[in-house]
Amino acid sequence: MQTTVEPIRGTNDPVQSLELSLVVPVFNEEESVGPLVERIVAAMAEYPHRWELILVDDGSTDATLVNARRFVGREGLALRIVELQRNFGQTAAMQAGIDTARGRLIATMDGDLQNDPKDIPAMVSELERRQLDLLVGWRKNRKDGLFLRKIPSWCANYLIGRITGVKLHDYGCSLKIYRASIIKQVKLMGEMHRFIPAWVAGVVPSSRIGEMAVTHHAREHGVSKYGISRTFRVILDLLSVMFFMRYKARPGHFFGSLGLGLGAVAILILLYLGFDKFILGNDIGTRPMLMVGVVLLLSSVQMITTGILAEMIARTYYRDDASPNYIVRQIFDDQSQA
Repeated sequence: MQTTVEPIRGTNDPVQSLELSLVVPVFNEEESVGPLVERIVAAMAEYPHRWELILVDDGSTDATLVNARRFVGREGLALRIVELQRNFGQTAAMQAGIDTARGRLIATMDGDLQNDPKDIPAMVSELERRQLDLLVGWRKNRKDGLFLRKIPSWCANYLIGRITGVKLHDYGCSLKIYRASIIKQVKLMGEMHRFIPAWVAGVVPSSRIGEMAVTHHAREHGVSKYGISRTFRVILDLLSVMFFMRYKARPGHFFGSLGLGLGAVAILILLYLGFDKFILGNDIGTRPMLMVGVVLLLSSVQMITTGILAEMIARTYYRDDASPNYIVRQIFDDQSQA
């Protein structure tokens, strides 16, 4: 993907010389955003390359944006704040940050202080050492509740690994390092941020996706945006992921296979009933099997026509896939400071 070369304030280097963009979506984290920026600055103090921090305010209704803007223009910190017009959700906020990022590598993390930015330089080194396109953080010693967070997470990670074929210990960890050229080929939709490794596996071999144990802290401020209800949404999202990974470019095969299967069963039932009626002379008008056969035949036709329509929609989608799933109200950086 070709990037536009623009000068960064205070340097003559092109944007492409940025090594790392750190993307952090935040939503109603007024108490956390200040300490978050301070910890990131301290953690990246010894990082030898140029980097930038991108905070994406996902329609916060508290003082998160106000507190974050206090750091704009701070010496030694290349900070950009992307203010979304309303709350679009973590996936859309992450997509907005990735689209805004200008670094060769992109790191993402949560804004609730549970991820430790001190892990980022080590993860960057590990990604380069292992020649990976995506390195996922593994919260090996997770500081969350056992029944409401850990057990559902363990079950979800197992299911996702089995279905997608990308087996990781911790799909839910937001601390990840990507090569920008790879992650910018992936369009995140819905609440699919937790399945990013699976989406990336559709672009590169799964052998170029790895994981690394990282530090995890208990939440210090605010409340978690997730509850036990997320488990059910994960299951529904997982079914969507399975469909898109296998049939995104050929949905007609999915619906057509179901339709042909139902049609085959319907034809066998109707042939049997026809033999029973016209050869053996038995009455079939009140038999439940006749109704089952007719319903299966109609369902078969419906599935096949749905497959044809899905193919037409998919082709339209591939022709026009540039519309974002978020709206930016304003971007704050050192050039916007009066």
